[in-house]
Amino acid sequence: MRLICVLVLMLLSFSAFSQEEAFYIQFKEKALLDVITEVEDTYSVLFSFKDEYTSSKKVSLNRERRTLDELLFELEEQTGLYYKIVGKRYIIVNVVKENSALTHNLDQIVIKSFLTRGIEKNRTGEYNINPTKLGVLPGLTEPDILESIQLLPGVLSPNETATGFFVRGGASDQNRVIWDGITIYHKGHLFGMLSPLNPNITSELNFINKGTHSRYGERLSSVTDIKSDGKIDNTFKAQAGINGINVDALVEVPLVDDKLNVQAALRRSYTDVLETFTFQQLSNKVFENTKISQEDEGSNDFSFSDFNVKINYKPNAKNALYASLISIQNDLDYVSGEEDSDRRFNDLLEIDNQGYGLGWNFQWRTNLSLNVEAFFSDYALNYNFITTEGAEQVSDFEKRNSVFDSGISAELNYQASKQSTLDFGYQYTLKDVSYAFVNTTDLSFVLDTEQSVVQTHSAFGQWYYKNPKLVDISVGLRTTYFKELNAVRLEPRILMFKSLNKRFKLQASAEIKNQIISEIDETVFSDLSLENSVWRLSNGSDFPIINSKHVSAGLIYSKGGFSVDGDVYYKSLSNVNSLTLGFLNPSNSGFNIGDQNIVGADIFVNKRFMGFNSWVSYSFNNSQSRFKNLNENRSFKSKSNVTHAISTALGYKLNNLQMVLGWKWQTGRPFTIAQTRNEELVFNDGINTGELPVYHRLDFSSTYSFKMSKTNKLRAKVGFSIRNIYNRDNLIGIEYRGNNNLNDSVESIERFGIGITPNVLFRVYW
Repeated sequence: MRLICVLVLMLLSFSAFSQEEAFYIQFKEKALLDVITEVEDTYSVLFSFKDEYTSSKKVSLNRERRTLDELLFELEEQTGLYYKIVGKRYIIVNVVKENSALTHNLDQIVIKSFLTRGIEKNRTGEYNINPTKLGVLPGLTEPDILESIQLLPGVLSPNETATGFFVRGGASDQNRVIWDGITIYHKGHLFGMLSPLNPNITSELNFINKGTHSRYGERLSSVTDIKSDGKIDNTFKAQAGINGINVDALVEVPLVDDKLNVQAALRRSYTDVLETFTFQQLSNKVFENTKISQEDEGSNDFSFSDFNVKINYKPNAKNALYASLISIQNDLDYVSGEEDSDRRFNDLLEIDNQGYGLGWNFQWRTNLSLNVEAFFSDYALNYNFITTEGAEQVSDFEKRNSVFDSGISAELNYQASKQSTLDFGYQYTLKDVSYAFVNTTDLSFVLDTEQSVVQTHSAFGQWYYKNPKLVDISVGLRTTYFKELNAVRLEPRILMFKSLNKRFKLQASAEIKNQIISEIDETVFSDLSLENSVWRLSNGSDFPIINSKHVSAGLIYSKGGFSVDGDVYYKSLSNVNSLTLGFLNPSNSGFNIGDQNIVGADIFVNKRFMGFNSWVSYSFNNSQSRFKNLNENRSFKSKSNVTHAISTALGYKLNNLQMVLGWKWQTGRPFTIAQTRNEELVFNDGINTGELPVYHRLDFSSTYSFKMSKTNKLRAKVGFSIRNIYNRDNLIGIEYRGNNNLNDSVESIERFGIGITPNVLFRVYW
């Protein structure tokens, strides 16, 4: 009953909707930014403005019935700004009456405040997220970049990790994450529980799950393109914060006015000094069913950190350059021993991802620009399980995985007309990937070792045509040559957007993609049972290039602060690979090649009214896999299959106070059923024939911003969040593993979701 009441409250605001052209509206010393948000909801319009125009202005209006023109006239009187209506729906805010502000970006927006303020969906199907403007989301005190994505329709993380999310039934390694042009391979702080990307230095995030621009390759399911701040501000800025896990600080220093600045951000956990209840709850989930949780006498030293540095240089109006550095580190040192002997065991795990990026943008003419980028990404996972007797080392089991990824790209952007845009580009990348599992006692390889290099040359083109009276269409083609594989792949993409009338829009897309790098699961070999996947490159034979074909179509309805976004899709994946051991067949440790077919639907409903924001999201997914020589060649449910998933939330904003309550519900993932026979597990019912229990969780978050001084710009924000309020035991996985020998028996492992987990935040800005 409590859950039903929560859902009813969340949906009540959907009924509040007026079809009048004039509305009763009032404000009392309300910040202009909040006024604009309420006006957008009430009058079904979209504003475009620079943040500095609205930052210090407040509005007071008596309760009266006003048309949009009447309201804008009064806003001009009070704020000293000018409001220009373009195309009946868009309003440009400027400091001068005659302005040359471009309306192209406004025309692109389809749904504003998707989920919350700071998330928008545009006509190309992309989701644009601005973390600095992001409203509070359920269970988060800060805008974790990757966890924010998981609230979007069709994105699920059944393992409750920030980085291990599935997009429309695709595996997590099919999602590409880019930071300032640098491909990120690290799976996340605290073994995936936290995003490794600092949200406080992020200025823009584009998430794409369909109709992908042809400049993006390499992954099948999604692209998360993140950019740190590229603006050059002439004022010194700084901020610092602390929560239940880590501390961080950020500075922005101008070096030459309007030409050169430097930004730097550092974040580090303090869990090696102080273990809070928040960390204990997260670590209980992470280390569950590992030796760290099972041994009382062990000593665990764990920490993580990341830092970013970016230099922006703009020598003149035509040129802009940047240099960016990102470093992500995780370290674990666990020591245990046997009570009745002098044997000691030491687990050492280091995971690093260093990245370097360079960029140059040249504005050739007003309608022609060139963008050049170069990057290098270095990912390394090093694990050692060392056994000693007294002062002598007895054995050392090693696991190594490294990825060296570098590349350069050049892209021309040509504005052929007001309606037509053309993009052309070339990209070169080199991937050097290696992995090894070694027992250094006798120098024997436990599983495998391999090093491979693949160079790729890609040429791409994209044509975008925009005609509000006819259709918006984006057509692209990407051609890639994989040198070492001696293979060529063509990847056409098309996306169409059609306004049927003022309220209804049609969206449709189709694309073909290919992927040469993926993760293999070596769960049965891991002694620590953490980070059990390693990256591997395609070799063209037993590990071929993976191919995906994806089509989707749907409708969007929007009026006032109410919107409905629905989409159905079909994905077909071929040459999907999996390690046989992952399917519990110890007699064969080879790779199996198969196909995957996915049918799904995503529906999102959002209503904003009088400071309230409520939404409901539903996703349906039916994903079937078929592998030769597995499961008697019959199809079975894919590991990413979650048939039904619902999430809903109700948020409220009053001046500087924000609150949101959110609930997730989804059917369980499939798993392989095992029976016990002669004290050993046997698998006779087929692959993934079982289904885990239903999953559900209630989360809450709240933040409050305030000024700390009336004489300077010092500001602060406090926040509180709590995940899994009613502390439900959610069974999120059943796995089977052995030890470092194929002759060892297989054991069953149950994994549960996070328990009730509060978190707090304090942050200052100056």
